[in-house]
Amino acid sequence: MEFFRNPNIDFLGKKWYFLAFSLVFSVAGVLSMIFWHGIPLGVDFRGGTLVYVKFAETPNDNAIRAAMDRAGLHNVKIQRYNENVAGSNEVLIDVSEQETNESALDRSKLQVINALESNPVAGKEDLNNASVLTVKNFLLQKDPLHLGTDADQRYGQIAQAIVDYRDKTKGGVLNSIDELKAAVDPTVVASLNDGFFLSNFAVRNVEIVGPQVGHQLQTQAKLAVLYSLAGMLVYLAVRFEWIYGVAAVITVFHDTLITVGAFSLMDKEISLTVIAAILTLIGYSNNDTIVVFDRIRENLKLMRRDKLSDIVNRSINQTLSRTILTAGLTFLTVLALYLFGGEVLHGFSFALVIGILIGTYSSIAIAAPILVAYQDWRSDRGKPVMLPAGKEGRREKVKVKA
Repeated sequence: MEFFRNPNIDFLGKKWYFLAFSLVFSVAGVLSMIFWHGIPLGVDFRGGTLVYVKFAETPNDNAIRAAMDRAGLHNVKIQRYNENVAGSNEVLIDVSEQETNESALDRSKLQVINALESNPVAGKEDLNNASVLTVKNFLLQKDPLHLGTDADQRYGQIAQAIVDYRDKTKGGVLNSIDELKAAVDPTVVASLNDGFFLSNFAVRNVEIVGPQVGHQLQTQAKLAVLYSLAGMLVYLAVRFEWIYGVAAVITVFHDTLITVGAFSLMDKEISLTVIAAILTLIGYSNNDTIVVFDRIRENLKLMRRDKLSDIVNRSINQTLSRTILTAGLTFLTVLALYLFGGEVLHGFSFALVIGILIGTYSSIAIAAPILVAYQDWRSDRGKPVMLPAGKEGRREKVKVKA
């Protein structure tokens, strides 16, 4: 199947437009990383505490941030998640807690609860954020059913039923204590009014990543990217010629810089899944570049008398249909993942959407023209340029025109 039939596009003639395009996005990304948003590292890398909060109504990000500031929790990151689910009203609050013990989890949870509770009732607990033990202890003290010796076990079961109904049936937030009449004895529900009130939110989960773990993950992520680039350079130097390897590494660095710059410009956090996506796009871009390089190597043998720029143009045009079909199908897949994959995969899929577009563009507009630029540089210095030709490891040298 062919998307184009015998295209004859002068890609090298448009190299200055390509260079301008790449410079604009690269420089914008670098400026953002240096002066504006920096590199927005996720909690995986910098350490911190993630507090997942569900609200009874649509949350107001500015009001939440103001409440956090009043409670002394400054520079928190607030992010909506599960927005595709109607009525989810869920928010992720990133608190800069740098400890890793159990008390840090409880402290962060209490800080967020105290900050968000706008109208607490003195002497009463918040039922939307109460644990099974808290409810059980209250019922044991109140003893609304007059159970006597069997009270501990029975009230433990009732407390568990209350919390399960709140979390599993009502999604974590009760709008009225009377809603519990569908789960437990109405006498128990009536007694709860004496010891509990209802806020308009509930802390659903708390996660923490320590600074040492975050620093270690940063180091491992950088090494993973560097090792992949080094491995690519070695492979192309052996399979083709060192200049091909250099061209491919420059191209992939270009793709990675623009992708990370896009995250900085849009202030999207870079997590472990984003690093996985960057490594994926490195492999994808490299694969597409090798296809073009392989066709250039074949045409060098068949078109000995032609200029290298003409050979490169012909090679790009010959592989253009394959490039568009492959990249187009892959792009539609990752675009669907970005649109419908949910918040967990949002950063991963965003990196792939940007990476597929830039990787396909750079294979045509960056990698191959570097070979021509290298020959022009050699010619200007009065040195002959020899590029490898042939198939299956034949290393026949073909002299090409400048």
